[in-house]
Amino acid sequence: MSSSGLTMMLITEISITVITGYFFFKVLFTKPNSEPDSYLENDDEER
Repeated sequence: MSSSGLTMMLITEISITVITGYFFFKVLFTKPNSEPDSYLENDDEER
């Protein structure tokens, strides 16, 4: 493998790992919404 191919492979793998790690930790440490998730809970009229 040439040095340019090795450099491109390392840059690609490192960048994908960093992006994946960023979103993984973002999902783990984001606080949940205080709003209800269901539209039924937002209705004012009773059924």
